[in-house]
Amino acid sequence: MTITDTTAGSTGPGTGTSPAPAGTVGPTVRRLIQQQVLPDGSDSDVVSLYVDTEPAAVEVDGDEGGMSRRMRDAVSAAMGSASASAPALHPDQIRSRRSVVVSSGAKLSFGTYFNAFPASYWRRWTIVETVSLAVTVRGPGATVVLMKSMANGRSQRVDAASTSGAESETFSWDLTLKPFVDGGWYWYDVVAGDADVLVEDARWTADVPEERAEHGTVDLAITTMNRPDFCAKLLGQIGDDADLRPYLDEVLVMEQGKDLVTDSPEFPAAQEALGSVLRVIEQGNLGGSGGYARGQLESVRKGTATYLMCMDDDVICEPEGIIRAITFADLARRPTLVGGHMFSLYARSRLHSWGEVVQPWRFWWQSAAGVHSDWDFSARNLRSSRWLHKRVDVDFNGWFMCLIPRVVLEEIGLSLPVFIKWDDSEYGLRAKEAGYPTVSFPGAAVWHIPWTDKNDALDWQSYFHQRNRFVAALLHSPYPSGGRMVQESLNHQVKHLVSMQYSTVEIRHQALLDLLEGPEFLHRTLATRLPEIRAMAKKHTDARLVTDRDDLPTVKRKKPPRKGRDDVGHLGPRQITMRALRSPIRQFSKPRELSRRYAEAEIMAMDAQWFRLTRYDSAVVSMPDGTSAAFYQRDPEVFRDLFTKTVEIHLRLRREWPRLATQYRAALTEITSPEAWERTFEPWTDGPRDGADD
Repeated sequence: MTITDTTAGSTGPGTGTSPAPAGTVGPTVRRLIQQQVLPDGSDSDVVSLYVDTEPAAVEVDGDEGGMSRRMRDAVSAAMGSASASAPALHPDQIRSRRSVVVSSGAKLSFGTYFNAFPASYWRRWTIVETVSLAVTVRGPGATVVLMKSMANGRSQRVDAASTSGAESETFSWDLTLKPFVDGGWYWYDVVAGDADVLVEDARWTADVPEERAEHGTVDLAITTMNRPDFCAKLLGQIGDDADLRPYLDEVLVMEQGKDLVTDSPEFPAAQEALGSVLRVIEQGNLGGSGGYARGQLESVRKGTATYLMCMDDDVICEPEGIIRAITFADLARRPTLVGGHMFSLYARSRLHSWGEVVQPWRFWWQSAAGVHSDWDFSARNLRSSRWLHKRVDVDFNGWFMCLIPRVVLEEIGLSLPVFIKWDDSEYGLRAKEAGYPTVSFPGAAVWHIPWTDKNDALDWQSYFHQRNRFVAALLHSPYPSGGRMVQESLNHQVKHLVSMQYSTVEIRHQALLDLLEGPEFLHRTLATRLPEIRAMAKKHTDARLVTDRDDLPTVKRKKPPRKGRDDVGHLGPRQITMRALRSPIRQFSKPRELSRRYAEAEIMAMDAQWFRLTRYDSAVVSMPDGTSAAFYQRDPEVFRDLFTKTVEIHLRLRREWPRLATQYRAALTEITSPEAWERTFEPWTDGPRDGADD
């Protein structure tokens, strides 16, 4: 350890040269790779992601995934008592984006999502072998404690140092990344003595080859549609961060709506902050894939930025995370896609997406093994959560925040022309097959509406879920006929049928019929398919959403519930199996007469599973987003027609899978090429930009 008094004029990180680290040749330069960051003092609900006043309770539990109820209760009690004894951080203690006050006698841990150093990710994916930490504090009697963790979540004290007076002092450590093959973090805690302590700054640096000394730049691509204020606030947040500004080559906003971001009262300030870096491109509604592909195309044709970052318009971002993603990609062993994590926009300390993979047999996205969803950092801090210390490897990262090297775009092409859904996951798989990994990187994140609060499995979006999942499987599934995909799709169709969700069944049918037409169909219908699908769905009452409950039929039935109990209790596996056997047969019977005018039940979205809905001939069912409801009504003739089509289409799909897989794979390079996308964008362009190919 080296201790430097900052009043003596020490050389700061990012300057000078030093001997080459092991495994490199030639001189190196010290480069800043992570810096201490604090939230705005008014954001009390996210403080736990930056600094932590709670003790670690990792010894109380085992692996959270296998905890018994008694063990979970013990953990909750331990965390509750710890919370009662630990003083909360007052907003006034956050002095700036870099500095925070530790009250006398208190301890503040920086072993948090945004301030711990994710050593295992740097160890696995980058050329960095050792890092240096420099922590600057001001105040007498302060102690800085250096900590690390192992992949199993156990913490170890590495070293400690204390101030000798009231002036600023910097404590520095040189740290190896060698022990972090499977997981683990570094972090520091600051303990105040009899006086308050100001943690002025903390910097993680590394010696890197001279050719990697300069940071890359990014074209930030934001696709927006009818969210003018949200998008404008995001632009303002990006433009107001002075540290981020040198990393921005261009901020591209693909405007695809009627309510324009340029008309937002928030836009002038954002425009002033970003200046010439900001460019708004207006085009038709081509979905997320069409918006991001336009940004990718502009970036590739311009050729001046190192990276393209896809980002949703309805997010709150941490600008420091963009810098970290760029820095990590700059020092990666090979061109690497670097994604951010997702926190809930509505409960901002809750982690919603940490790392995702595509399960190959089912060909369905899911959390990586060992990952817990909806994890609340305000209740269980990073140091108390064993699973967060194991490195998690992924197949893809959502394009709510994902950095893509321009060289990757140039080699493997742009987004699939699929409007929405599966464009990001397919691209991650495509990049992986070409030798370019994706890393979901801790410390880079946005706050976004959780997927669990959306209704995209039932409404018009289910068309794109169905079609695009099969497109991706035809391109990348390692199994004949896509593994379990065809059978699982058939099963889901039957579940929707017995649930009286006829609109969903019909548009999922259309998705497969369109798939069977071949890959050239994708570009040709990109701008037109959505209104056609919406019109198709509206033929059925289950797709006619109503916001006022009084506009839907009241509940009335000839016989009351058996023994006065509605079907909302727990059902065991045997009961569910019996209903699965009886449900298709029941669908051919004549509906009860009153069900033609009234609802037999009113069912909340959380209870609207197929094995409950199948008992009724009609029902009012609310939607997961809580804004509306629909009237479901059983129709034996519709069931018979759609069931027959379901069987026929899935038999045809299984039979033609080999031909389709060959056809889609042969067309992939063409349909994702800049030239193909330029033809699609022609109605909204004035011709190629200067320097672009004809």
